[in-house]
Amino acid sequence: MERLVVFWGVILVGILFNAQSLEADELLFNGNGTNVSFLESMSFLESVYGIADATPPPNALMVGLTLIQGAAARGAVCLDGTIPGYHLHRGFGSGAYSWLIQLEGGGWCNNIRACVYRKKTRRGSSNYFERQIPFTGILSNKAWENPDFFNWNRVKIRYCDGASFSGDSENKAAGLQFRGQRIWSAAIQELMSKGMRYANHALLSGCSAGGLASILHCDEFRNKFPGSTKVKCLSDAGLFVDTLDVSGRRSIRDFFGGVVSLQGVGIHLPRSCTRHLDPTSCFFPQNLIANIRTPLFILNAAYDAWQIQESLAPLKADPHGSWRLCRLNIARCSPSQIHFLHGGASI
Repeated sequence: MERLVVFWGVILVGILFNAQSLEADELLFNGNGTNVSFLESMSFLESVYGIADATPPPNALMVGLTLIQGAAARGAVCLDGTIPGYHLHRGFGSGAYSWLIQLEGGGWCNNIRACVYRKKTRRGSSNYFERQIPFTGILSNKAWENPDFFNWNRVKIRYCDGASFSGDSENKAAGLQFRGQRIWSAAIQELMSKGMRYANHALLSGCSAGGLASILHCDEFRNKFPGSTKVKCLSDAGLFVDTLDVSGRRSIRDFFGGVVSLQGVGIHLPRSCTRHLDPTSCFFPQNLIANIRTPLFILNAAYDAWQIQESLAPLKADPHGSWRLCRLNIARCSPSQIHFLHGGASI
């Protein structure tokens, strides 16, 4: 099976994401030398996916936060029980009846410790949401930067549940609410009330954990609209390889299994998948896309540093550090390591 160069026959863009520095490795160890997974390090996830706080580019459009009033009454709350939110910039001209929804990314939490940490950040509590964020790239209002969608109604739904908008459970002892599915439903319901129900075109998008969510919810999103509305989905960096790591284990599967079981994700996964596969397998989008009826565009990097570091060569699978340089910079991989990344035998 080809691990990175070809993702199940979908279109790829060969972008190399490099970790910022060797300092990232230090996040992997606590004071007594015990491994701490990158997956539980929000700072690393945010540095890799470019979602950390940063100075907005000059003249970037800043869009204010809207909290979803009444969400708490429906149990649609962040990990810490605060209400969720979104940022909306209205469309105009020919785009006035077109809507682009972007589901924010930012990793997951797979155990109580990680989720308790997360609820004290903007990935688990609206108390920490930025009150304004820059709309750039696909959310930009500048025609030269975003020619296809600059005048659409553009929305970013904030991510504060830790399970790609798909869980529905709680842990009262730890003070944790796993309500991603309800957040998704409450946000879409509110946007429908604000005019999205009249859309001629609607695009559901997301990156990383949000890209996974855009696949999980793609057909559900389609079903919110009348048949006359043109609806499509876009997943950016939302596919995650379910394969053996360099030690012969399945690190990412074990992690996703924790997310699915802890947050009660299974009940909301597509039945077309769960009828014949276990819930963890159905959290991997490659097991879902064949049955998605809505047009879906998938974009993934040929060499994704996060997946090299987490799916293929996590620290716990490389105790001697032979993958250290390759993990942090693809240009420093040996020929045998490149062969492994391309789907060759273990080394």
